[in-house]
Amino acid sequence: MKTKGIVIKSTGSWYEVMSAPRVAVACRLRGKFRLADNKNTNPVVVGDHVLFVIEPDGSGYITDILPRTNYIERKSTKLSKINHLIASNIDLALLVITQKEPRTSSGFVDRFLVSAEGFRIPVCLVFNKIDIYNPEEIIEIQRVAVLYENIGYQAMMTSAVTGEGIETLKKNIMGKVVLFSGHSGVGKSALANLLFPSLHLKTGEISSYHRKGKHTTTFAQMFPVDTEARTFVIDTPGIKEFGLIQYSKEEIRDYFPEIRKYNNCCRFNNCLHVQEPGCAVREAVQNEQIAPSRYYNYCSILQDEDLQISDWKWQ
Repeated sequence: MKTKGIVIKSTGSWYEVMSAPRVAVACRLRGKFRLADNKNTNPVVVGDHVLFVIEPDGSGYITDILPRTNYIERKSTKLSKINHLIASNIDLALLVITQKEPRTSSGFVDRFLVSAEGFRIPVCLVFNKIDIYNPEEIIEIQRVAVLYENIGYQAMMTSAVTGEGIETLKKNIMGKVVLFSGHSGVGKSALANLLFPSLHLKTGEISSYHRKGKHTTTFAQMFPVDTEARTFVIDTPGIKEFGLIQYSKEEIRDYFPEIRKYNNCCRFNNCLHVQEPGCAVREAVQNEQIAPSRYYNYCSILQDEDLQISDWKWQ
């Protein structure tokens, strides 16, 4: 008899599937899935709704993966032509960002947003560790937050030390399946612990040599955080890079909202806004109606190159 459940933990070989509130079954994956899907490193991902069969020993095996409403994916760091799925069936993605210790580049942010735009997944940019910045840095963070808010993204500032922004963030989370993502060391797990103390997620430190975060979360895992299991937190390993593959240039153009609205204003209907004459987007950049940093990152993605920005100042 098949049972329906949600994948709440993935270790690569075993999956924990929750079939009822607080009830999880350790399941394996039948080989047919790996053979049928060779474009992803992980054919089953946290957040997937699946059907599974329970074995006599109490374990199970997954027989069916139900259709996904959405997912976040990135290029596998080891396999350049293979995608890695981060999570699926997401109501809200929280991208946790820090200006330093470690620094999050605008290129990383914009690539993540492109992946989310593919399925119109709402994203909240969480500028964390607000307690460690000096007044000038705070002003710069506020300016960047306004930049993204004007595009249509939600942005907020938080601190796990002072509690700033925590209550507002919690109100936005309740009743949703929420993905926490970002570099290692930006404070994803610390924020989740403060929001929901029962989680007891492991937190890490910053490397004193590279000033980058140390990995503490090894596997993606989903946690029900209220008694009715209507709110879920997905904790994921820190991401060093966010590469994009299997996107057409036209899709990238459409996944920048402020660029998308100019698509019908150019001289040519198929304008990619790079060097074509009569381009309304390039004119909008010159008139500061589109942020240069966003446009440069757009061009970088079209060229499949990571944009290297040496400082935090995004124009």
